[in-house]
Amino acid sequence: MSTQDFAGVFPYLVSPVKPSGEIDEVVLTQLCNDLIEAGVHGLTPLGSTGEFAYLSPQQRRRVVEIVLEASRGRLPVIAGVASTTTADAVALAQDYQQLGCSGILAILESYFPVSEDGVYDYFSAIASAVDLPVVMYTNPNFQRSDLSLAVIEKLSRIDNISYIKDASNNTGRLLSIINLTEDRLKVFAASAHIPACVMMIGGVGWMAGPACIAPRQSVELYDLCRAKEWDLALERQRTLWSLNQVFAKYNLAACIKGGLELQGYRVGPPLPPQQPLSDSGIVEVGAALERIGAL
Repeated sequence: MSTQDFAGVFPYLVSPVKPSGEIDEVVLTQLCNDLIEAGVHGLTPLGSTGEFAYLSPQQRRRVVEIVLEASRGRLPVIAGVASTTTADAVALAQDYQQLGCSGILAILESYFPVSEDGVYDYFSAIASAVDLPVVMYTNPNFQRSDLSLAVIEKLSRIDNISYIKDASNNTGRLLSIINLTEDRLKVFAASAHIPACVMMIGGVGWMAGPACIAPRQSVELYDLCRAKEWDLALERQRTLWSLNQVFAKYNLAACIKGGLELQGYRVGPPLPPQQPLSDSGIVEVGAALERIGAL
């Protein structure tokens, strides 16, 4: 089993799709290289910002392949695995392990509500199917079935379920998870939380779409938190938070793709039926990027 430790800033990568339906290898490779140069600590394809729910199986696999090829082993690649069925999720996790991923970001999709036993079985099956570290991802704002604290505690006792990325908007819940699982489960924040505050209470970093368009600023904030320079970290956090406030008003993938377009990456619009960022949204995102020195 891999013992690699994950910590730091892990951008949720966008999935640039050409009008033909092909993944744009050139654009995605350039984005990965630039993020690595900016100092991020890992890459996470097929997260929420990666629009995994809107991609075909072939497109999802190609995204992972391109990111692995671009990273060339320079930093860990944690690929998102999301499905409504346990069997499909297990097959995806095994495939991504064979491709060379460093870890799995496990996401539960559901149409019908799933019981706590079903939620436990889903994540435990993924963990049992691979030798990689597993990051559980929970986002109750978009998921029909969430991970309760009791299920999280139970899952934390599985050897390779070592991390959780929680996007609940509830930072107190993160502290509850840290207290409940002791040192068995490490916590990544989401853009919904205030990362500096999560680092203060024991978090190890954050996995978030905004890091795609503000990588250097995100890494600087992380380094300040690691050094426990909290006054300066909170000053930087206040500035960065304006970006999150803009994103809260619009579709996240549209915001990240719109911001990347402003930065010169031809990533294209979000996948239908999602709508591109409005003209006013483009102005707001651009202004937020200018304020933090990312444009």
